[in-house]
Formats: sequence, C-alpha cells, structure tokens
Amino acid sequence: MRCMKRNQKLFYYAPYLRRETPDKGYGYSAVYGDAVAMRGNISPATGSANAEQFGNNIEYDRVIVLDDPDCPIDENAILFIDVEPTKNDDGNYVNDYIVKKVARSLNSVSIAISRVVVS
Repeated sequence: MRCMKRNQKLFYYAPYLRRETPDKGYGYSAVYGDAVAMRGNISPATGSANAEQFGNNIEYDRVIVLDDPDCPIDENAILFIDVEPTKNDDGNYVNDYIVKKVARSLNSVSIAISRVVVS
C-alpha cells in the first residue's frame, strides 16, 4: 500500500560524482551526473510524522518512499521535485531539495529531504 502506483509522483535526482577546484583556485564545487527521472510516494511538506525513523536530531521537510531498497539515491544527491532539472550559466544544477538522510529496510527505502533556497 505504501508504494501504490497511483500515489507515486515524478521527481528527478542527480547523483554526486566528485569535487572540483574552480579555475579561480579557491574553494570547491560539486559535480553531479545527469538528472534521472524516478517515481515515488512523496509526503506533504512536514517534518514530524516520521521523526523516529531517521533519528531525533534531523530536520527535514518531506519524505520520499520507494519500493526499491537498492535505489542509488544517497545523502550526496540533489533532487528536483515539482520542477524540471535546470542548469545555471555556469553549468551547475539549480536544485530545490537536498537529501538529509536515507533509511533502507528489506523492502523499501525512505529518504528525508529538505528544501533549499536558490538565490
């Protein structure tokens, strides 16, 4: 019941590949792979319904539940929910969610996500 097809919503994720030093020579920038489309059960915006599932000290906005425990999404991936993946002039993704925590079980995976402010 938790992953019924009619409850699943389209979203995209981009996997983290590596860190690079920018041409200016200071700091680092993250490099992400191509965005991949997936479908999952995405909760409404809340952070208290499943607090025990991820521990007591994590703050998150929504939870994605997938019926594939081998899903490649990890804490370094970035997500695009309710928007198409887009890149800025520098070629970097403009994402709207980040992964806070991943909880895997035998039959499913729950992903706590948090919205980020894009300026």
